[in-house]
Amino acid sequence: MNILLWVLQVVLALLCISGGAFQIFKIDELQTTVAAMRELPRGLWAFLGGFGCLTGLCLIVPGAINVLPFLTPIAAIAIAAQSILIAGFYVHYGDSPPLPYVIVMALMAAFIAYGRFALSPLG
Repeated sequence: MNILLWVLQVVLALLCISGGAFQIFKIDELQTTVAAMRELPRGLWAFLGGFGCLTGLCLIVPGAINVLPFLTPIAAIAIAAQSILIAGFYVHYGDSPPLPYVIVMALMAAFIAYGRFALSPLG
């Protein structure tokens, strides 16, 4: 179970960091196809992007260096909550193409949080 959780953590971390960086630096490209990106303030998307990058790092670094490993499941919960929030934005503004992506991220994050709290805790 530990190996599965590490694989999911790495995959989700890469998705969070790359998605967060894209939200921060490529917002203009996203605004052409995603209504929620056009309607909500640019600063909100930059904050969510930075938050995604930070939580992505917290999925890997604490467990890898065994310093504050309790941050890993907390980061997973934060990613699940952020993904649900963004899914709500997409539903509200009628953006269906990115919706499966954030739902899968929320499910992965919830499983990682459960796994690290109950099945195979770090540290």
